[in-house]
Parts: sequence; C-alpha cells; structure tokens
Amino acid sequence: MASGELDCVMGSFSMTGRENEYRWAGPYLASRQVVAVDPQSDIYTLADLEDKIVAVQSTTKPEGILLNCTNENVPQIKELYSFSDGSYLNPALVEGLVDAVAAHESSLLTYEKDYGVTYRILDEPLLKVGLGTAFDINDTRGIDVKLTHAYQEMLADGTMERLVSKYFDDPSPFLNMEGLS
Repeated sequence: MASGELDCVMGSFSMTGRENEYRWAGPYLASRQVVAVDPQSDIYTLADLEDKIVAVQSTTKPEGILLNCTNENVPQIKELYSFSDGSYLNPALVEGLVDAVAAHESSLLTYEKDYGVTYRILDEPLLKVGLGTAFDINDTRGIDVKLTHAYQEMLADGTMERLVSKYFDDPSPFLNMEGLS
C-alpha cells in the first residue's frame, strides 16, 4: 500500500491489534472465533471446557488463543488437538474423539449449511473483533472516512443485514459491534 500498488486491504481483515498500523474504514462487520459442541453436550459456557478435549485447525486464531491462554474465560483444557485440515473437526466431534471444536464462526455455520450437521455454538466467543478496510497509515485521500460513512449508512439502513442474510440465516452475530476486542 505504501508503494501505491494497492489502494487498500479488505476481506476478513481484523482491525483489532492493528489500530495504529493502518488508516481504517470500519468496522463494517464483527468476526467471532467460537466454540461449537454437539447439541446434546453438557458444555454451555467456556468455563465448561475445563478438563475437556478441544479440536482446532492448526495455525488458526483459536489454536493460538487456546495454546497461549489469551482468553481468561477459558479454563485449563485436558488436551488440544490441532488438525492440519479443518474438515477433520466435525468428524472428530461426531465420533466423540473431542468434546468441542473451536473455529471461525462463519466457517462452522457454512459447514452446517453445506453438510447438514448441527452444532450448538456457545454464546460466549473466544474472540470478537471488528473487520475493516485498511489503507496505508500515510494515505491522506480521505477514502477511509468516506468508506466508514458508507459502512455506517449500510448498517443503519439494513443494507448490510440484507447482504449478510444471503449467506447466513441469522446475520445478527456479524452485525453486533458491541464489545469488539
């Protein structure tokens, strides 16, 4: 971006932790890393993960959160299984090899829809961040301000909700900007 080759970076690009690295437009959506369990599971909160086995895809945010204990609401788990491919998460849960899986909420919802499986996603996320559009920190064109205004209008007039509803039955988790970390 500094060279001018790119105007901006967008597409599930989280603002959190990068606030001072870029000039931002947004947030336009919330993005959550969540824990999913079998609907019959006795796990209802992150605290219920104590001494449980959790599966993640390797090199993802959930893996980092669980390995580095960066969410104070997550107790000591028994084991963390890190799979190289996210497609192994559901079979591990269905077969009872793990008690829970942790992943990006949109990937779990898409998997549910595409393969007819049912998860119970815990209400309490592992991580919730705002998605934005990043411009070079020295960009003075004002596009970030105009785009932020456009995002706000789209959120207010229901446009963003209509767009997200094309992909997810319940768009509310993606539109709730409260409590972004």
